[in-house]
Amino acid sequence: MSEESFDAIVVGAGPAGSAAAYCMAKEGLEVLLIERGTAPGAKNSSGGRLYGHSLNKIIPNFWKDAPVECQVSRETVTFLTGETAVSLDVKSQKFADQPSFTVLRSKFDAWLAEKAEEAGAMLACGIRADELIMKDGKVIGVLCGEDEMFASVVIEADGANAWLAQKAGIRGELSPKHVATGVKEVIELPPNVIKDRFNLTGDTGAAQLFVGECTRGLQGGGFIYTNKESISLGLVVTTEEFLQTEHKLADLMEDFKMHPAIQPLIEGGKVVEYSAHLVPEGGLGMMPPLVSDGLLIVGDAAGLVLNIGYMVRGMDFAIASGEAAAYAVVTAKKLEDYSKQGLALYQTALEKSFVLQDLKTYSKVPEFLENHRIFGKYPALVEEMMVNLFTVDGTPAQHVLKPMMATIKRRGGFVQLAKDAWKGVRAL
Repeated sequence: MSEESFDAIVVGAGPAGSAAAYCMAKEGLEVLLIERGTAPGAKNSSGGRLYGHSLNKIIPNFWKDAPVECQVSRETVTFLTGETAVSLDVKSQKFADQPSFTVLRSKFDAWLAEKAEEAGAMLACGIRADELIMKDGKVIGVLCGEDEMFASVVIEADGANAWLAQKAGIRGELSPKHVATGVKEVIELPPNVIKDRFNLTGDTGAAQLFVGECTRGLQGGGFIYTNKESISLGLVVTTEEFLQTEHKLADLMEDFKMHPAIQPLIEGGKVVEYSAHLVPEGGLGMMPPLVSDGLLIVGDAAGLVLNIGYMVRGMDFAIASGEAAAYAVVTAKKLEDYSKQGLALYQTALEKSFVLQDLKTYSKVPEFLENHRIFGKYPALVEEMMVNLFTVDGTPAQHVLKPMMATIKRRGGFVQLAKDAWKGVRAL
């Protein structure tokens, strides 16, 4: 492969990279898709939630062919304290109108990379791209060990660290406040047990997010996604928090699994996979320059992840960015202009799409989520209010408002709660 030349080299066969390779190959471009893992998905370990709209645009009704696990029909957000769980639970067939799915990345990523191959892209696994090759300030290829591979454009889709752009000085080092550390276990259970425990029917699945005791009040949260024969369970905590605490993520994970609300859901299960990775959560505040001469940055490498507390999105952003990058390259090839200006269509397309518009809409959320009361005091407040609401102890009953106001007063006061609520409303 030494000194070969392509229209485009894509570094990273995750959703962003494979989507880009697929779209370019379909347009007849010569594309090399590089993956440092032994296979696509071998190193990808996200929680496993795919909102289907962006991939459906590229591959209509993809779920009929793709190895998706379950179509999500139940959404739950849960506040945890030491012994209590208070949940907002929504179960609806209406979610099928805009379907989302649970996926196991090792299977899903391999399938999407295979689709890129079928379209004409060349997939090379077990190859690590070490550096960008530059000439006169323009990216002209990648260095992989001793092999030089050249292309008119390089698309960087190598995950949150974005090593290539960092080494080239295109982006700085990641700030601990902009990334989170995630850990996930895949726990094997019989399909009928999963359906019974999560009140599911057919091939539907459940997605549940947790806040509070699962992270010991640190900024972050937990998740559960149901698969066909397993449950994906994990925690995500802002990396900066670990610089200021003695808590270890592995210990938090074990405590999370033993919580009275979690343990019955995974009882009897077998852990078949354990993984950890970085999650870019800084939004626009961590986004590098997306377009340079001969280089486009997509997916997690571009910081295209949205965490708004009750919802975390990454794969749909990644796929949409891969598509936008692909068609920017197709246009650049027609004009034979691979400069920053010639590739600017990528930035324009993202600005017109949901990708950058959603990140702008929720640009205040990262700062709002730095409020530790969200992860400590308020789950305890919700617990006390709801437990009191449903407790009958033989004493004379009071109007509901009175004990609730007393709880708010003990848990920080109405003024502080109102201020935080207003900030939340403005952020969301």
